[in-house]
Amino acid sequence: MFADVKAVFERDPAARNILEVLTYPGLHAICWHRVAHRLWTWRIPLLPRLISQIVRFLTGIEIHPGATIARGFFIDHGMGVVVGETSIIGKNCTLYQGVTLGGTGKERGKRHPTLGDNVTVSTGAKVLGSVTIGDNVKIGANSVVIRSVPPDCTVVGVPGRVVRRAGKRVGVISLDHSNLPDPLLDTIHKLQSEVSELQRHLEELRTERQDG
Repeated sequence: MFADVKAVFERDPAARNILEVLTYPGLHAICWHRVAHRLWTWRIPLLPRLISQIVRFLTGIEIHPGATIARGFFIDHGMGVVVGETSIIGKNCTLYQGVTLGGTGKERGKRHPTLGDNVTVSTGAKVLGSVTIGDNVKIGANSVVIRSVPPDCTVVGVPGRVVRRAGKRVGVISLDHSNLPDPLLDTIHKLQSEVSELQRHLEELRTERQDG
């Protein structure tokens, strides 16, 4: 628990004192998850799931007791966070509100993501399936990641694509949640450009016919 409390102070600029931090729903969720997970590993029936459901009701954060989470885990705000049963989360990871570490509905066994160390998953992002997210990866807001990501990358978009690797840009990148690349908007702009080009060619053909 000490590492989880320390993570709050390190990553939340609003954290002022220990009493305030102890009111954080994300901290409550991870602390109770560690209890539920221990009971789960001891194969105690019902009680681990009961704890996780009570915590879900109280905090809006749903962590399956089977999920494995290393130290230094931080959930910022946290409403709507879902972590599936076979998820594995490495050290010093951060999830923001609305994040889902879920399955695709097609897999059995290991069907949820594995996150390496120091991974940040931003607001509303979804990581789905038995994919592996490497160390030091940053996933942009509202991205949908359905493929494994190598270490030291930044991923944005739907579906998620790597835009920075090992400190070098692969494409335009900003971690400002209000200024992330928009693949849909980029596609619309491209289509508009192509339509304009087709209209220009059509006007040229009309002019040629009239001159002829």
